[in-house]
Order: sequence, then C-alpha cells, then structure tokens
Amino acid sequence: METFKDSGLHPQIVKGVDALGFVEPTPIQKMSIEHLLENTTDLIAFAQTGTGKTAAFSLPILHQLEEDVQHVQAIILAPTRELCLQIATDIKSYSKFIPVKVTAVYGGAPITKQIKELQQRPQIVVGTPGRTLDLIDRRKLRIENVQFLVLDEADEMMSMGFQDELDAILANTPEYKQTLCYSATMPDGMKKLTKKYLHNPKEISAGKRNISASNVSHELYVVSAKHTYEAMRRIMDFNPDMYGIVFCRTRRETQSIAEKLITDGYRAEALHGDLSQAQRDEVMNRFRNRKLNVMVATDVAARGIDVNELTHVINV
Repeated sequence: METFKDSGLHPQIVKGVDALGFVEPTPIQKMSIEHLLENTTDLIAFAQTGTGKTAAFSLPILHQLEEDVQHVQAIILAPTRELCLQIATDIKSYSKFIPVKVTAVYGGAPITKQIKELQQRPQIVVGTPGRTLDLIDRRKLRIENVQFLVLDEADEMMSMGFQDELDAILANTPEYKQTLCYSATMPDGMKKLTKKYLHNPKEISAGKRNISASNVSHELYVVSAKHTYEAMRRIMDFNPDMYGIVFCRTRRETQSIAEKLITDGYRAEALHGDLSQAQRDEVMNRFRNRKLNVMVATDVAARGIDVNELTHVINV
C-alpha cells in the first residue's frame, strides 16, 4: 500500500481523501488500514500526536460501515471536547461522498441538543467519556449494535481520570466488537484496561515510543519565577512572526499571562476551563484563523488540539 488509491478502501472514501489533498498514507495510517481491512482482531497502536491517527482508524471504519443501517455502529472516545469536535469534522470530510451521519457528544454543551442529534440515528458517535457514559445511562445512546470502539489519546484519558468511565463503557458494549486503542504511551492503568477488555490485540508502532517529534527542537531557559513573564516576552520579541501556544499550570496563571500580553500589545487570548464552550470555540477559531499570535492555555484545555504550522510551544 503506497497510496490511498491502492489501499483497498471504498472508491468514494478515497475520493473524499483525495479531495483533501492526501495521496500517501503516513506510517500509522498504512499499518492501521492494512490491519483493519484484513483482520477483526483488536488493535493497540502507538503513535505520536500529529501522525494522522484520526484517518488511521476512521477510514477503515467508514469502509466497513453498513450505510443503510441506521444505528450507532462505531463509538470514538477522546479526552477533550475540542478533540471530539475535530475528529467529527475530519470524519465528515473523509465521508463527504458517502451517506454517513456523524455526531459529537461532550460536556459543556446542552445535553438536550445532543439527544436530538442522536435521535437522527447517526452511525458514528464521537464523545468524551463522561458525556458518552451519561447518555448511555439515560438510554439515549444505544450501544447494543456497536461494532467498533476506538480509544483515541488513551493515555491522556487515563491521566485525566477517566478510568472509571472507560471501564463502564467498555463493560457495557457488545463483547463481539473490534476495540482500537491509540496512544503515545502505555501507563499502568491502561495496561490493566486493555488486558481486561481487549482480546489478543495486535500491537503496531509508528516510530519509537515516548519520544518527541523529530522535526521539533527543544530549548531550556532557567529563570526565577518572578522573571518568567519577561523571559517569555523576550522570546516572543526575538521571534516577531511567532505563531504559538503558551502552556500554564493553572487557570489563574493562564488568564493573568494572557491579560499581560494583551496589555503589552500582543494579539493573545486565554483558553481554560472557566470559559464556556462557546467562548472556547471562539478562541480556537480566532487562533486557527491567525487572528491571534499566541494562545495561552492550560494543558488540559488544549490537550489533543491539532493546529497546523505552529512555530513555538512555550511551557512556563
């Protein structure tokens, strides 16, 4: 498999991928697609963020969906609302030429609206663990016919405390389904979960685990806490074309740094959990559209976000 055209995927799916300008699959896409088109066994895939994991699992799932069957056939779990929306958007792009319905469900948004969307009988549901389990418990998300269950950024979901929700969801889905786990690392909690629920999984890996992307250079500046802001400003002033994210540990610190940057004339905004979903969406849209130079964010709020052409990521 050198290109998507010789992947064995449905021609209309290939047409959708081609319309996006994708020709050659990334290593994780190649390995995932080949395995999922030829096998029904569970899968554990190790890959870094930004390697094309969404297409790696969604394209073969789209290929195997029963388009005329109007019930949920695939559930994709992701750690954050932003990542859920991004995955759903990507899948809609890939399935542009086939009749597939995709719905995203996540906290911080009215559940009544999401229930109405589920009543439209989507074949694919992308959700955060908490909201997905809530909808299952309310019997608004029916999972008895699920054929595929995907855990995307699985290690991040574990580190964010979603182990109980994942356990409950996995326990209630059909035994005879294909479970796909995509992760950068394998923490102990995830080992227990996969051992409990995955059956003789195939393991694949795109590159070495637990390493930084090869096209990223790292620099460490040791400064006292009181000089952190000035040091960060100096980096920004030396890089006037900077388009980046500043990560902070707390919401208060995030808001404080963003306000200082705005006062000092930088095009910056904050992204953290105290903002409403609409406000967070607005910040992300402004950042993606380059109306901001810098987005200051807590690591949890920005986890899993995919933004192209960043020049800098600063951890303070």
